Amino acid sequence: MAAVYPVVRPITGYRDRVPRYAPGSDGRRQDATQPGFLAHRRGDDVAIAVRDVAAGTSTVVYLDSGEREGNVAIEPIRLGHKVALRDLEEGVPVIEYGATIGITSTRVRAGELVHVHNLRSARWTRRS
Repeated sequence: MAAVYPVVRPITGYRDRVPRYAPGSDGRRQDATQPGFLAHRRGDDVAIAVRDVAAGTSTVVYLDSGEREGNVAIEPIRLGHKVALRDLEEGVPVIEYGATIGITSTRVRAGELVHVHNLRSARWTRRS
């Protein structure tokens, strides 16, 4: 016996209620009004991706003030990963939560992924 499928009819006015979408880094549609990144404090050097973010313009929300500002990711940033909010030279401390989370091992451009390839621990750094 052949399978019987229900008839799907379009909902009237549906397009008016659908939010505008932008593609994520994996090609899936994402709500363009959602922030792409959250930063804990205004002086932080990095923010965390709250969804997969494609290269291009996105929004950073600061948790301490609720302020929003535009940010340009120069490469796709995956959910949970860090993005540089400003240019960082090699060997400088990286600030998140208002505290040092590591030291850059190479120069990092604003909008670039910050991860183990360009950030090292400050825990075992020699002190002069």
